[in-house]
Amino acid sequence: MKLWGGRFTKATDKLVEEYTASIGFDQQLWKEDITGSLAHVAMLGKCGIIGEDEAATIAEGLKKVAAMIEAGEAEFTVENEDVHMNVEKMLIEQIGPVGGKLHTGRSRNDQVATDMHLYLRARVVEIVDLIVKVQESLLEQAKANIDTILPGYTHLQRAQPVLFAHHLMAYYSMLQRDAERLMDSWKRINVLPLGAGALAGTTFPIDREYVAELLKFDAVYTNSMDAVSDRDFIVEFLANASLLMMHLSRLCEELILWMSDEFNFVELDDAFCTGSSIMPQKKNPDVAELVRGKTGRVYGSLIGMLTVLKGLPLAYNKDMQEDKEGMFDTVATLHGALSLFAPMIRTMKVKKENMRQAVAHDFSNATDLADYLVGKGMPFRQAHEVVGRSVLYCIEQGKYLLDMSLDEFRQFSEQFEEDIYEALNPVNVVNARNVLGGTAKNQVEIQIAAAEVQLKQTHVWVEEHIKKINVQLL
Repeated sequence: MKLWGGRFTKATDKLVEEYTASIGFDQQLWKEDITGSLAHVAMLGKCGIIGEDEAATIAEGLKKVAAMIEAGEAEFTVENEDVHMNVEKMLIEQIGPVGGKLHTGRSRNDQVATDMHLYLRARVVEIVDLIVKVQESLLEQAKANIDTILPGYTHLQRAQPVLFAHHLMAYYSMLQRDAERLMDSWKRINVLPLGAGALAGTTFPIDREYVAELLKFDAVYTNSMDAVSDRDFIVEFLANASLLMMHLSRLCEELILWMSDEFNFVELDDAFCTGSSIMPQKKNPDVAELVRGKTGRVYGSLIGMLTVLKGLPLAYNKDMQEDKEGMFDTVATLHGALSLFAPMIRTMKVKKENMRQAVAHDFSNATDLADYLVGKGMPFRQAHEVVGRSVLYCIEQGKYLLDMSLDEFRQFSEQFEEDIYEALNPVNVVNARNVLGGTAKNQVEIQIAAAEVQLKQTHVWVEEHIKKINVQLL
């Protein structure tokens, strides 16, 4: 007999049970479900809705159920549909009919929403902490390569030389925005839905603020229909996760390119690569490739969740059962990618000389040639045309700008002097961009110093919020 079966005259079809059950994936919410139930039953006892002795019996029973699940001694069944009904059935088996009083003043609708808020707020703190570790690895490599120069690209064509540290700090900045978005989302995740009932609240004199205090929620939903139907916090998490994975994927693409023989700028450690079953010489950047590939599944979870929600009337609908698998999968995907990324970046070998040679054999200093002429008083458009002809001449002659003699330079403009060679030196080209956010060494050092302050602040946030999610009810 189902716990809700009083109104029914026939047993649920087995295929319907299997199709509608969510226990196959939502059982991982068991700890959140029991934690929320412990707070709920404490409130029921405090408010006199059930006897204090009954509340104590139920609380002890819930702790026994938790111990059974933790020890692997509990069996979740499809017949009991979801984690909530499975836990309640186990509770009743442990303490008898009084266990049925646990569900007084609540619905599975506000119960499941509470579970997901509890689950996601903890995962967000963990993910921010993992992002910090990746940022720290980027920072380590940036410090170690503060004098390493490589070609910067636009359209995947060599454009201007930049410090490798500057390039890495661009990804640090992307991840900083990712961390900040997740931290900001906390205030929308850490809101309590419990007490909203199925959709309209409850007739019992419950104390929602007390439950929020026990569970360390910062706020309570002020509209019961919104409380049970809101999945914005999951959509926001999936959107933030998609941006994070996109940033990781972009860096993966560059690592894959840089590791190829055609670039030969870096080498990933053997521990983060795999070989070929047929070609003995191969060393494949599989971790980077798989992170790039898994980005698509995170995007899919976001689009899937938005599509589920787009046509739903208020309040709860069974469609919303589809809110969990994508969230769980995205959390697992982020954990895997970020956990691997930090050591993969930290152990990466940077081939500084190959990068420097690449800069010496291209025309990425051409803009500086134009800027040189502008500094001599020539309008930029005219300088652009002069340099374009100079580059064409070099291409035809099989040489680069620094290979040209002063006489060769002067056939394009009399304003060229001996100091042109200093202006075109890659180190000087880089350091000439001494503007806020530029690639000059001292500007990159400013970026690194600011990043170190940011990371300390994020560490403090993580530590503070670990305390906030540490609910000692079990």
